[in-house]
Amino acid sequence: MTTPNPSSENVLERLFKLSENKTTFRTEVLAGVTTFLTMCYIIIVNPMILSETGMDHGAVFVATCLAAAIGCLVMGIIANYPIALAPGMGLNAYFTYSVCMGMGVPWQTALAAVFVSGLIFIAISMFKIREAIVNAIPMSLKLAIGGGIGLFLALIALKNSGIIVDNPATLVGLGDLKQPTVLLTLFGFLMIVVLHQFKIRGAIIISILVLTAISTMMGLSEFKGVIGQIPSIAPTFLQMDFKGLFTASLVGVIFVFFLVDLFDSTGTLVGVAHRAGLLQDGKLPRLKKALFADSTAIVAGAALGTSSTTPYIESSAGVAAGGRTGLTAVVVGVLFILCLFLAPLAQSVPSFATAPALLFVGVLMIQGITHIEWEDITEAVPAFLTIVFMPFAYSIADGIAMGFISYALIKLFTGKASTVPYMVWIVAVLWAIKFAFFGG
Repeated sequence: MTTPNPSSENVLERLFKLSENKTTFRTEVLAGVTTFLTMCYIIIVNPMILSETGMDHGAVFVATCLAAAIGCLVMGIIANYPIALAPGMGLNAYFTYSVCMGMGVPWQTALAAVFVSGLIFIAISMFKIREAIVNAIPMSLKLAIGGGIGLFLALIALKNSGIIVDNPATLVGLGDLKQPTVLLTLFGFLMIVVLHQFKIRGAIIISILVLTAISTMMGLSEFKGVIGQIPSIAPTFLQMDFKGLFTASLVGVIFVFFLVDLFDSTGTLVGVAHRAGLLQDGKLPRLKKALFADSTAIVAGAALGTSSTTPYIESSAGVAAGGRTGLTAVVVGVLFILCLFLAPLAQSVPSFATAPALLFVGVLMIQGITHIEWEDITEAVPAFLTIVFMPFAYSIADGIAMGFISYALIKLFTGKASTVPYMVWIVAVLWAIKFAFFGG
């Protein structure tokens, strides 16, 4: 690994405080590459999901790379944390399948909703409002939201791959397991699990590329190359439509974008920082700067043409490889910029090749439900309803709504109303009003 010259070393030292954080240039670069390999699947999966709304695949690909790069660079340079950002899994699924396809909202309006949620993030990140909101939400509901999104992603993966199909008699049923695409999906999922178990870096992207190669050889998809011209971002750049955004339904959409990313980003920031030993007295130094990076990435991503950008838990892989400063995140950002030339490869990936990735991310997201207080029925039932309503109603928003409403009602009628945080009452009442006057 080539080391920088003395003058550049001084710049890096002043900017990232490498020696103070007991790390080196070489270690930070290797950590950045490690993090990138664990999360670069998003440049393939995100355009594929969002293009189902009618968005231009190439433009979303560019927006994904640039939004991730901006988020990583701001996080690295401003906040000096080894935490990478990119358009979030779960949030992109909600954008596509719940908002655009489920509610019939044009993708331009949905992008405007993401943009507004980012502005709200910037506003509350300047004060301690964000921390207050996170602390006010019961832990059982926080964990349930993550678990429910995991099941939601799993259902999308099983449906898109043909493993689960429509059945008029039972609503859903098992598909034809002899179909090549189904068999390849199952093979890809097994591959990810095995590679992950043996701690092979980039398990998800390896599976996607292997399935793409097999699909091409079998004639199931067309290979369009690896490196090529960068697609135009014009079809999605600044295409946000704010007309009619502030209706009752879309205010709810903005709230869900805000709420899901609130828990996801804050939890990831604290979790990765804890893994890196960067917490001081249980608190995250430079928290405002980290939150600013997160918020800026959301706004920039919406303007470019992608769903909400959020910190990635995969950053913990880079931390495990020794990353301790923002240089790790900067390396990830630079690699995302270099990915702009890989548009032909992204367009060569068949849809079923990304299904194992969605399914595996679902596994990772549902693990948190083990920490829910299942012994306390007043905590368990709202958590359960949150989790099951997301896939069964095919809506993250409805799952969150049922969780908050049931939490408030159950605590009220079991004599525990005084233990319900005020924020839960506010959210529950707002969702109840929305259902009563505007339907589901």
